[in-house]
Amino acid sequence: MATYVLIHGAGSDSWYWHLVVPELRALGHDVVAPDLPSQDDRAGLSEYADVVVEAIGGRSDLVVVGQSLGGFTAPLVCDRVPASLLILVAAMVPLPGESPGDWWASTGWAQARREQAEREGRPVDAEFDARTEFFHDVPREVVDEAWARGERRQSGTPFGQPWPLAKWPDVRTEFLLCRDDRFFPAEFLRRVVRERLGRAPDEMDGGHLPALSRPKELAARLDAYHIS
Repeated sequence: MATYVLIHGAGSDSWYWHLVVPELRALGHDVVAPDLPSQDDRAGLSEYADVVVEAIGGRSDLVVVGQSLGGFTAPLVCDRVPASLLILVAAMVPLPGESPGDWWASTGWAQARREQAEREGRPVDAEFDARTEFFHDVPREVVDEAWARGERRQSGTPFGQPWPLAKWPDVRTEFLLCRDDRFFPAEFLRRVVRERLGRAPDEMDGGHLPALSRPKELAARLDAYHIS
C-alpha cells in the first residue's frame, strides 16, 4: 500500500480529485488530497508546499502527484519528504529560478495553444471559455456539479515567485500527458517534457482534467506506476 498525495492545479481545490480518491482507496492505497491556499494572496509556492507536507504528517511510501500548476508544487514537496515516486499529470514542468508566470513565454505555450485551436477549427481569438477549454470531455453531471460549486479564486502570488530549487529532486519522476488536452496540447508537452525531464512522457486519452473525465483510468495508471 502506498500513500498517494494528490496536488490540484490553479483555481481549484481537493474536489478535483474526488472521483479518483475512492478508486485509489479501492486499490488498497491511502490518499491525501489537501486544499491549497489558492485564494490567499499571502501564500506562494513555499506555502503551498507547507500545506501539503503538513497534510502528509507521518505517512510513508509516498507517491506525490501534481496536476497542471501542481507541477510547480509537487517537486518542492518531494524535496522535503521521502517520496518514492513523483508523477506529473498534464502538468507544468519548472526550471530552477523560473516562475509560473514566466513559464508560459519560456515554453512557447501561447503559440502552441493557438496552433492546436486552429487545427481543431476552434476560434483562436475568442474569450477564454472554461467549458470548451477544460471540460469538453467531462461528463455533463460532473460539469453541472462543478458549475454549481463555482470557480475558486486563484491568487496571482505564486505566479510571480521563482521556483526555488537548484535542481530537480532526486526522486523517480513519471509524466502522463493527455492526448486531447486543449490547454496544454499534447505535442507541446511532449517537447517540454523531453527538454526539461530528458524523457518521453507517457500518454492517455482525455483532456486537461482527467481526474474528472476518466477517474478510473487515471487511478489505474497511477497505481501501475507504483507497482512497476
